[in-house]
Amino acid sequence: MKFRMKDEFVGLTWVSPWIVGFLAFLLIPAGMSLYFSFTDYPLLESPVWVGLGNYKRLLSDEVFHKALVNTFIYAGAAIPLSVLLAVVLAALLNTKGLRWTRFFEAAIFMPTLAPLVASSMVWMWILNGRFGLLNQFLGLLHISGPNWLLREGWAMAALVIVALWGVGQAVILCVAALKEVPEQLYEAANLDGMGPVRQFINVTLPMISPVILFNTITMLIGAFQVFVVPYVLFQKDKGGPNKSGYFYTSYLYDNAFVYGQMGYASALAWVQLLIILLLTGLLFLASRRLVFYRGA
Repeated sequence: MKFRMKDEFVGLTWVSPWIVGFLAFLLIPAGMSLYFSFTDYPLLESPVWVGLGNYKRLLSDEVFHKALVNTFIYAGAAIPLSVLLAVVLAALLNTKGLRWTRFFEAAIFMPTLAPLVASSMVWMWILNGRFGLLNQFLGLLHISGPNWLLREGWAMAALVIVALWGVGQAVILCVAALKEVPEQLYEAANLDGMGPVRQFINVTLPMISPVILFNTITMLIGAFQVFVVPYVLFQKDKGGPNKSGYFYTSYLYDNAFVYGQMGYASALAWVQLLIILLLTGLLFLASRRLVFYRGA
């Protein structure tokens, strides 16, 4: 009995930094945030209990509705396009006989290593309506490029383009999944008379579907937490033209650190968590029919 208690004590001692970190930086702050979400907490004064007041306020908050709709539009455009682009690029990189594969993989993955603030500043120059590199390139094709960051219809498109630029991590995961597809499946598909397109649809996609699901979920979480890129691109015009680039996390940040309404910001954070959990749950439900697990 003594030896068992000693072993348990030694084990707890080894994992104590993680336990302390979990309590100090996750569980306790989350509990405090949940409490603050039911209070009026202007930071410089003590929180005052208001019950469900903050959550009821969300129902009539037009700025919240605008930010939420913008976030859904951004996620609805960026996630499918990013997943599709990742699969296509991975398939190209996995092509037999392709030279300089490692170079192309590194080039695609490199943008994910750049700090978001620095890369956003670069994109601010690329997307500049008058002197931007993108519009200069379109000019060579005799196409008049739009004012990406100052027109409501194009601001969201610009943010989606930036999102596609950071698809490198998803590409590398898809490449790794493609390398694990058994060659015997392709041989059987050839015997059945399947061409390259049918093989890709009926063999490749089902075999890498778990990775596609993982990429979709991580992109979903990232889309609902997007903050840095629109914050930098539209810093002079908060949220862009007609707040078309104003997202959920941007509104949460402003309430917490600009308006000093920490209680309302905490309520926003918990609603954001519930939305992400709900959408993730729906993806897992859909995956029962759409995702193939080997050995299942």
